[in-house]
Amino acid sequence: MEYLGYLASILIGISLGLIGGGGSILTVPVLVYLFGVSPLLSTSYSLFIVGSTSLVGAVNNFKQGFLNLKIALLFGLSSITTVFLTRKFIIPIIPKEVAKVGNFIVTENVLMMVLFAILMVLAAIAMIRNGKAEPKVNPVKLKLNIIKLLIYGVFIGIVTGFLGAGGGFLLIPTLVILMGLPMKEAVGTSLLIIALNSLFGFTGDLGHFKIDWIFLLTITVIALVGLFIGSVIGKKTEGKKLKKGFGYFVLIMGIYIIIKEVFLNS
Repeated sequence: MEYLGYLASILIGISLGLIGGGGSILTVPVLVYLFGVSPLLSTSYSLFIVGSTSLVGAVNNFKQGFLNLKIALLFGLSSITTVFLTRKFIIPIIPKEVAKVGNFIVTENVLMMVLFAILMVLAAIAMIRNGKAEPKVNPVKLKLNIIKLLIYGVFIGIVTGFLGAGGGFLLIPTLVILMGLPMKEAVGTSLLIIALNSLFGFTGDLGHFKIDWIFLLTITVIALVGLFIGSVIGKKTEGKKLKKGFGYFVLIMGIYIIIKEVFLNS
């Protein structure tokens, strides 16, 4: 099963290289179901893996001129702070048994995986819809949307903080529609925001978890290999079709996790 996990880890990077997001949607299920890592620790590992991989992708996009540094840093003001505070102070106090519904006990692990599965379904729907047609670019004045950007940053920070997900599927439409960025620039900017959110969020975990650094760095390196593979494929393949296909794959995975955690484990 571990060999399958290492193979799946390549897909984490490939998805980031191809569509600027989606890597975190794969990371947690891979860690939980293929490597046997606990869901809560998996969210922490996911922050490091996706953050490191996204940072490399962001640097590559910056060199090509597909990254708006001003918007990325402005967005990061609210999102980074929210992620850090969530990981540092809220995650550690989540009880092992969250609630009881009849004979079914909602544990910390079940809650994390169900919430993550719901996020996967929402991400899949967004990717399938965006795979049909890219959002139209409507150039706007940055000053008019600073408040909206900061509020949205808090929302992204909460999602990233609780579930270890970068939120690329939420970020890209926002950057295109709200900020008027071209799609390629939105992808590059999204990668930097994901990297900042994830890596700062991971620092909030230090001291709360026992980190297996050898394992974590191994998965990260494999994901980086996938990132470069994805970048090469992306130059030769139509992105919209790939995004739509990946969306259906994520949708199936999300539904499977909900069924497994809620019905098969009850």
